[in-house]
Amino acid sequence: MSNKKKVVALLSSGLDSTINLFEAVNHFEIALALTFDYGQKAAAKEIENSKRICSFMGVEHKIIDLRWFKDFTETSLINQEMDIPSGDEVKIHDLQRSGVTAESVWVPNRNGIFLNVAAGFAEGLKADHVIVGFNKEEAKTFPDNTEAFTKTLDAAFSYSTANSVTVKCFTLNHDKTEIYKMGMGLNVPFELIWPCYDSQDNICKECESCQRYLNAQKEAQL
Repeated sequence: MSNKKKVVALLSSGLDSTINLFEAVNHFEIALALTFDYGQKAAAKEIENSKRICSFMGVEHKIIDLRWFKDFTETSLINQEMDIPSGDEVKIHDLQRSGVTAESVWVPNRNGIFLNVAAGFAEGLKADHVIVGFNKEEAKTFPDNTEAFTKTLDAAFSYSTANSVTVKCFTLNHDKTEIYKMGMGLNVPFELIWPCYDSQDNICKECESCQRYLNAQKEAQL
């Protein structure tokens, strides 16, 4: 019988959530991994690859249907008539430009909803923590990737969950290159990661998420 604390992990199959799941196995018992389908263009690939990751790790996996997100957002991640910023529109080393592209892919309260759903599962499964994949690189333009956000949720969950579920993240203070290196150290099968904002046969290599991933891969392997 394991003496490790139980956790619920959020998994999109992207770099951050995948590395956090692999690291969490070293510290906790993974009660469940959750993947959210909120109608995003990458949903099919995120679900497919998350299933493969969980199968590889022997972790129970559940898909949560949140496709009603379309009722309150016009984000380019969901709206089929909007193009996701890509190519030269994206400048991952330009904070001002990244702020502009972040507005296009912003989804109102997405991480807040995800984490509240996960906290409910955690309490019900008698798990102590929710594992998330945040990073300091994207925290510069996405406030729901920050340590302040996780601490605020901890405070809220102390009221809304009977067992005071808390948020844990192993990559909170790391950039993408550092996270990629963590994955190398954990022997993560990177072919299972889906970093793209779309669901084509292969990653587009042009959206901001792909560009950040490929830049991290390049820098980590120097």
